[in-house]
Amino acid sequence: MSLISLAVTLIVIGVLLWAVNTYVPMDGKIKKILNIAVTVCVVIWLLYAFGILNHAGEIRVPQIR
Repeated sequence: MSLISLAVTLIVIGVLLWAVNTYVPMDGKIKKILNIAVTVCVVIWLLYAFGILNHAGEIRVPQIR
């Protein structure tokens, strides 16, 4: 995955989350849960994208030489 596509994806997710938070009338608690859920999903997706987390669930730590 290229850095440009990664940045575009993060921008699109951010704009969509902003639009939902701004224009969709919801209770504050539901918005907070939605924001936390989206943030956790994006962080897990980034861990997969950078190869830190593999599909078996194991966390790989890069070797420092």
